[in-house]
Amino acid sequence: MDLLHKLLNILFSIVSIILFMLVLPILLLFRLWRFCVRSVFREKLAGKVVLITGASSGIGEHLAYEYAKHGASLVLIARREELLATVARKAMELGSPDAVVIKADVSKLLDCKRFVDEAIKHFGKVDCLINNAGTGIVGLFEEQICITDHASIMDINFWGSVNATHFALPYLKKSKGRIVVIGSCGGWFATPRVSVYNASKVAQQSFFETLRIELGSDIGITMVTLGMVDTALASDDFLTQANLKWLPKESVEGCAKAIVNSAIRGDEYLTEPGWMHAVFLWAILLPDLMYLLRRFIVVTSPKTSLQKWKSQNTASFQPLEVKHD
Repeated sequence: MDLLHKLLNILFSIVSIILFMLVLPILLLFRLWRFCVRSVFREKLAGKVVLITGASSGIGEHLAYEYAKHGASLVLIARREELLATVARKAMELGSPDAVVIKADVSKLLDCKRFVDEAIKHFGKVDCLINNAGTGIVGLFEEQICITDHASIMDINFWGSVNATHFALPYLKKSKGRIVVIGSCGGWFATPRVSVYNASKVAQQSFFETLRIELGSDIGITMVTLGMVDTALASDDFLTQANLKWLPKESVEGCAKAIVNSAIRGDEYLTEPGWMHAVFLWAILLPDLMYLLRRFIVVTSPKTSLQKWKSQNTASFQPLEVKHD
């Protein structure tokens, strides 16, 4: 049996290289053709109902504005009701025929059921679910004093999107709708100092990749992997602690527009900004080099909490928490 595996190791490597050389050019041409066709025959959003979690600020807020410009009705979900009301008013000024505000916490199972039920009660359907709500904490893992404090990251980033999808699924099937998942490049490129956040995005990506296979053509799924976008999650404090202030940030308006355009084309994947594709290739083809780069980021990060905590011997330190809901 061991000999068989050794032979397969050699055979599969050779076959993979040959297939890669033969299939990749054909696949790239097919993707280009499909992109052109989908760009012409884009989905019309007028009359559609779009549910957006984490819509009170950041990407979720600007997604609401972009969908409003296309004439979609909106269901806006977040914990901050006053901010949601402001977003709803502006969205209607931009062209949305109706924008419903629902205060809810996606980390709570019953809240997910409630906002889907209220959306159906008001509009009678849901055509698109955008799982956008997210949160994160920056800091070295060894600095984390109470690991259970970070359960909320998984509850919001992973379970929030899973539970919202679970309750919306029957209605999305009926409308042949779409799920848009706002993920992160941290899901495939392990950025230091945000270990739990990265883990939540890996789990999210794996779940929706599996769901895509299970659903087939019944519901479209657009997986969005974002780099650095100018939101509260990428605040100056966050970037300083993560030693990433040198990394250019994309505008939230440009990011939201790219996401909506990708969704109405029916894309399966969107990486934004696009140059992050190259980083993905580097991570696959040059893992040792990328490891050294990330170690350099850790080593040269500003000394913050850990040394203070050790010297003061106090449990008062908590890593920087940044949220967008």
